[in-house]
Amino acid sequence: MTELKPVPHGLLQAFRAYESALMSDDVAALDALFADSPTTLHADAAGLLVGHEQIAAFRGSRGGAPKRRIVQTHVQVIDEDHALIVAVTELDRGGRGLQTQLWARDPVRIEYGGWQVTAAHVSVPAPAFDSRIWRIVGDPLVSSHTADGALSGETVAVKDLFAVAGFAVGAGSPAWLEQAPVASSHAAAVASLLDAGASIRGIARTEEFAYSLSGLNAHYGAPPNPKAPDRIPGGSSSGSATAVALGQASIGLGTDTGGSIRVPAAYQGLYGIRTSHGAVSREGVIPLAKAFDSVGWMTRSAFLLQAVGDVLLPEAPPSTPTSVDEIHLVPSLVALAAEDVATAVSEALPEAKPLAWEPARLDEWRQAFVIGQAYQAWQAHGAWLETRLDTLGEAVRGRFEMARTVTRKQADEARAVLSQARAEILDVVGDRVLAYPSASTVAPTAADAAGVRDDTLRLTCIAGIAGLPAVSIPVRTPTNLPAGLCLVAAPCRDRDLLALAQRLAE
Repeated sequence: MTELKPVPHGLLQAFRAYESALMSDDVAALDALFADSPTTLHADAAGLLVGHEQIAAFRGSRGGAPKRRIVQTHVQVIDEDHALIVAVTELDRGGRGLQTQLWARDPVRIEYGGWQVTAAHVSVPAPAFDSRIWRIVGDPLVSSHTADGALSGETVAVKDLFAVAGFAVGAGSPAWLEQAPVASSHAAAVASLLDAGASIRGIARTEEFAYSLSGLNAHYGAPPNPKAPDRIPGGSSSGSATAVALGQASIGLGTDTGGSIRVPAAYQGLYGIRTSHGAVSREGVIPLAKAFDSVGWMTRSAFLLQAVGDVLLPEAPPSTPTSVDEIHLVPSLVALAAEDVATAVSEALPEAKPLAWEPARLDEWRQAFVIGQAYQAWQAHGAWLETRLDTLGEAVRGRFEMARTVTRKQADEARAVLSQARAEILDVVGDRVLAYPSASTVAPTAADAAGVRDDTLRLTCIAGIAGLPAVSIPVRTPTNLPAGLCLVAAPCRDRDLLALAQRLAE
């Protein structure tokens, strides 16, 4: 019979100190109890964090762990300086979880007897309904009446801007939802997907009135980013993106005004398309800025992205397939991205032809886009918001407060700049397919989100200004974080881009 090894001195005291620090959100103590090493691990349902620096950043931003108590503990001793602790936890909110920790003792350290966690895995009961992702969900919420359609078996997360018959449109705002009427019919895009055999899994969260690129809804919280844990999901089609990335739906239906399909697709490792302006009907969709709003969708595969396009896009005459060799990488736009994203985009297209286009007035274009979008957003929602700005989250409220101050003269001046920009962009694009980053960085943390917004808008506004179709293709940075390669072409070449994305994925 094998004799059990005695529990090393100080281990259980260190374990109890960790639990106490976790429940009191003592970040300094938690940091000290995790080994200060680039190989230290922390894993949970959201993903894997590698290195003490990532783990410390996660702790500092999460606002504490769910309250719980330890109901069972088992120690498996490896040797006098190493042990595995498995604990059963009981959450105050209900349900049980597991916590597994690999502890090691550093004989030089005095604090906590020298014991530190070198690897940890936490599991908690998955919520049956995550209100950060969904406003309402079903199994399905709305069934298709078509048994053998092109999209039979697919499920759709519908951004909460689209009308779904029998439900109100919430637009990411509790105040708006409270007074919104129940829709009597589906938005045109929703109806087309149902006709093609797809079912509606549920209505997914959006930021208020889709006026954001972060996905940080102040009322419902940010949907998680399963491909980049503890980083933002990207918005404003954030709920649809997360539902697809988690496998809770296969199609994420959304809109893209300034990047709200391309950015979450890039941040969460998805395929996404912003369609040519006006190519897909916006009937039954709450607008943000009608001159720039476009319907789009996200999927986990290029094949399904194209299959949805076959349903939603207008028929196009047969054309010669666009070759991968016809893609032109734009170095000046690639250079606007962070080094890791620029590297990932460039390495994804090693044979692409460089295009020597340097839009000298790009920052002026971005600012004109911001002014033009703001003016239209206030035209669309100002009458309702005039006495309700206090119902909005701080970031979106700030944008609408700015929008309220934009004069007709300023809007006309911005429109003139955008008209010149559109002419230049269309001339440069011509028959080409341009390639550059979908977003300027990988998904930032919530604290860093505001700091990268303008950099990303410099890239995303190009397609919005000229009404171009844009497809985001997932790539990986050298540190294995998701990023996006954006392909754009002339208006109405949506199907060409979808076919090209499919060939690149092969």
